[in-house]
Amino acid sequence: MEIEIFEEKENKLFNRKEIKFYVDYDGEATPKVLDIKSKLVALLNAKKETVVVDNVQPHYGEPKALGYAKVYDTVEDLEYIETKHVIAKNTEAAEPAEDEEEE
Repeated sequence: MEIEIFEEKENKLFNRKEIKFYVDYDGEATPKVLDIKSKLVALLNAKKETVVVDNVQPHYGEPKALGYAKVYDTVEDLEYIETKHVIAKNTEAAEPAEDEEEE
């Protein structure tokens, strides 16, 4: 999976950077939002808690997708502005509690 950033815009009103990018995943399944997020964190040298992948739209018949992400200045800004479902899809699920062992 390779990510190519083609637009980066500063939005001072919301204290964030808005990133538009292409994801090329030739020979692989469409990548998950969390995989794209971790790759963007590495590319942008940002904190994991301040990055939100808003959407990823695969191109029909091609191993390529168009994506939109936001990098906030602080976690407080992110929590104040973003909706709960967007935050939830960008958060790793906690490991499920183990069921009681059957005897």
